[in-house]
Amino acid sequence: MFYTLAVLLLFQCLGEALAFVLQGTLHWSISGPVLGMLLLFFALLASPRLMERIEESSHHVLKHMSLFFIPAGAGIMVSANGIAQHWLALSVAIVVSTVLTLIVTAASMRWLMPPPVSMSEHTVEESTNDVIGGATIQTTEQNMEPPPDQISAKPEH
Repeated sequence: MFYTLAVLLLFQCLGEALAFVLQGTLHWSISGPVLGMLLLFFALLASPRLMERIEESSHHVLKHMSLFFIPAGAGIMVSANGIAQHWLALSVAIVVSTVLTLIVTAASMRWLMPPPVSMSEHTVEESTNDVIGGATIQTTEQNMEPPPDQISAKPEH
């Protein structure tokens, strides 16, 4: 577990260093932990051995993931005055970003998923396969009325 935490901290520090260099040279403002996470991702893709060693103890880290939210909660508590002053703008931003996320997710899913097969296409494909295979197709209609012995007579008033 200590190895996993050391690797995570190492890549976070590498990301911070890269962010510092990018800020100074190209004037890009990218979060250091995000860059570190990308570096870790590519390192895991490149080295299966590193992935195996981290995978062993990563489950223990994931069990205690809630501890990583303590700094964010503390930051919210420290800036509670600013939140109280700008509550309307924050609420609108949260609602709008949530709606946009749902729209983009739905559009992405629709674009990535294959089109649905309609019932008529499905039936035509089955009947074609059955005819080609030499089988006969029999269609029956179901009577939607109940059998006569299950019909109850309505009492007349």
